[in-house]
Amino acid sequence: MESKEKKFLTRIETHKGILYKVSKMYMDNPDDQQDLFQEIVCQLWKAYETFKGESQFSTWMYRVAINTSIVFLKKEKRKVDKYEIASENIGEEESDADVKENQLEHFYRAVQQLDKIDKAIIFYQLEGFSHKEIGRNMGISEGNARVKLNRAKEKLKEIIKNQGYGL
Repeated sequence: MESKEKKFLTRIETHKGILYKVSKMYMDNPDDQQDLFQEIVCQLWKAYETFKGESQFSTWMYRVAINTSIVFLKKEKRKVDKYEIASENIGEEESDADVKENQLEHFYRAVQQLDKIDKAIIFYQLEGFSHKEIGRNMGISEGNARVKLNRAKEKLKEIIKNQGYGL
């Protein structure tokens, strides 16, 4: 039993960055992100015995994380707030790292405005999944995954344009 728990914790530690990304994509404030992260880890532990190794652990983990996020949103009946982007430090120069971090934050805020399916597709694409892998993970054909990804990208571009995120 000890080694099973240890192996699970090692795998979670290896992929915790991905879990934080999923949490951040689905929830808009840090407290909710932390709650979702904890819920994902709990669900991963509960489902751990069902992992048979037929796919990579990270693929299985993504699927559980995204499904948990969708259920979490439904259960809590939360709605994503509209964001107001205020000018930061007018007149001050920002370093490249600050600019990139700011752009990434704006991007995540824009992604949060997508519906749950589009968020999942964008997430898979950001993680480097092929159209075939996205289709398999989402339970759709490769062609349908390609179409849905293109539509999700267009929606994201429109949100960024309309909200003035300036990426």
